[in-house]
Amino acid sequence: MRITDFRDDDVPEINLVPLIDVMLCLLIFFVVTTTFDARSVLKLQLPRADGQPAAAETQPLSILINAQGRYFVGDREVLRTDVESLKQALREVAGDDRKRVVLLRADARTPWQAVVTAYEALGQLGFRTVANATAPSPAASRPEAGP
Repeated sequence: MRITDFRDDDVPEINLVPLIDVMLCLLIFFVVTTTFDARSVLKLQLPRADGQPAAAETQPLSILINAQGRYFVGDREVLRTDVESLKQALREVAGDDRKRVVLLRADARTPWQAVVTAYEALGQLGFRTVANATAPSPAASRPEAGP
């Protein structure tokens, strides 16, 4: 009598289904737990400049101008783009404090007229200290090669 041996038919294989399940669970976990920055809603491309930021004593009044020329004073959006609307929003946010530093953050693609309108509104209200926000230039982040 001949006894057949079936051990040769057992070929090892790698089952990828559990690996795919684990990867999908990790993907869902990372998507659900990712925090989003509120500032990332407005995509700004700041102009570049070299230099060190100055130390501020008080919290500056922030005016943001996006690429379409829309104004945001503090965390409020100004509905219209004329000088009077911007002045009204500045009065509401700043109150009577005209010595407060104003930080003007304009997108590099912002129409120049929108920036001039912001300066005009600030000047008419009596703000005298205006700082322009810029992104550091790539050359400033690299160390210089010495002689």
